[in-house]
Amino acid sequence: MRGVTDEVSGAGARMHDLVRRMYPICRSITGSGVRQTLDIIGEHLPLQRVEVPSGTQAHDWTVSDEWNVADAYIADKDGRRLVDFREHNLHLVGYSVPVRATMTLAELRPHLHTHEAHPDWIPYRTTYYHRDWGFCLSQRQLDALGEGPFEVVVDTTLQPGSLSYAELLVPGEVEDELLLSAHICHPSMANDNLSGIAVSVELAQALLRRQDRRLSYRFLFSPGTIGSIVWLSEHAVGLPNIRHGLVLTGLGGPGPLVYKRTRHGRRPIDRAAAHVVSRLDGDVRDYSPYGYDERQFNAIGFDLPVGRLSRTPHGEYPEYHTSADDLDFVRAEQLADSLGALLRILEAVEHDAVYRNLSPYGEPQLGRRKLYPTMGGRAASDEVMAMLWTLAYSDGSTSLLDIAERGEVDFTQLRAAATKLADADLLERVEL
Repeated sequence: MRGVTDEVSGAGARMHDLVRRMYPICRSITGSGVRQTLDIIGEHLPLQRVEVPSGTQAHDWTVSDEWNVADAYIADKDGRRLVDFREHNLHLVGYSVPVRATMTLAELRPHLHTHEAHPDWIPYRTTYYHRDWGFCLSQRQLDALGEGPFEVVVDTTLQPGSLSYAELLVPGEVEDELLLSAHICHPSMANDNLSGIAVSVELAQALLRRQDRRLSYRFLFSPGTIGSIVWLSEHAVGLPNIRHGLVLTGLGGPGPLVYKRTRHGRRPIDRAAAHVVSRLDGDVRDYSPYGYDERQFNAIGFDLPVGRLSRTPHGEYPEYHTSADDLDFVRAEQLADSLGALLRILEAVEHDAVYRNLSPYGEPQLGRRKLYPTMGGRAASDEVMAMLWTLAYSDGSTSLLDIAERGEVDFTQLRAAATKLADADLLERVEL
């Protein structure tokens, strides 16, 4: 297996370039922007695309009519556009119904949304499941509007179509799957949701290059909430194969890594992610029923072991769901750091194993096996300590991840130590 450092090298710039390319596209839970985004992802990965017709029932939800935008603006009496969808697609409230009218500011005001705390930012608002319309603008734009009259145009369509999603299965030696899900429904916001897409693409490419995959990996690119519920409703037969999972979102902004546990809290993915994130000075949090699609996968009826990995979570940074979540907010090095953490988490899930110490009567003589420094008297290195921890607890029932948690030793070092010790006939792997 290639080392994590090799796979992360150069990946940050590639991921940021992908974010930059997808950033201008107007996405929603349906429509041409979603398909355009999947087209771009499909240039990098061999996706299986699915179109689900409007009106399709998925458990308690129904696929909406498809929404597309041609244009939207507020103009003064001279035709000068004061608020223009073409300048920033956050200006239009998502899923706005068509409007053509002349209005005063008093008539228009209930349909205008600003971010008062940050007067230069445009907020993000949607009206997916209630027929309405509106514009988002900066507070400075609102203050400069005047009293009107204004020409108000929302040139959109809401009509039967379909919901689009895509998936990719990267097969391994076994049918047990690790699900990786990224939502594709947000318009021009770089961290939420483009960072999750970009990291997923780079991760999938890294896994496709590997020849030693034990688990199978399923990547899902779908609109938030309705997309995952539709996917779950269509994959009931295959759900038992999902043994681990992660929702990937908000992986390009500042702040430490944050892992949100599954509903049960002690699934293998919880232990692996907590081990990695904690050692990177990140934060590990318990499950809550609010957030991204982890709440759909963890729903009682599905009860899938899916956690969530992000950097500073949604709602905890001021740029969240605003125009300030732009290409400058997401950094290549932050994307690369997130990818590196993911690769380490997957390594722990893939390669956790149980060994038996074949020389259990005291510490074996590592020096004559060239596993110990020839010059004594110095403090033991991390490499030596990993071997000693592995020997001390490899009793035929304690796994490497158990040892990593107990000894606060990096899993990657323990795995390398176990390989060396097994090659020296000091350990044997136990198949459980």
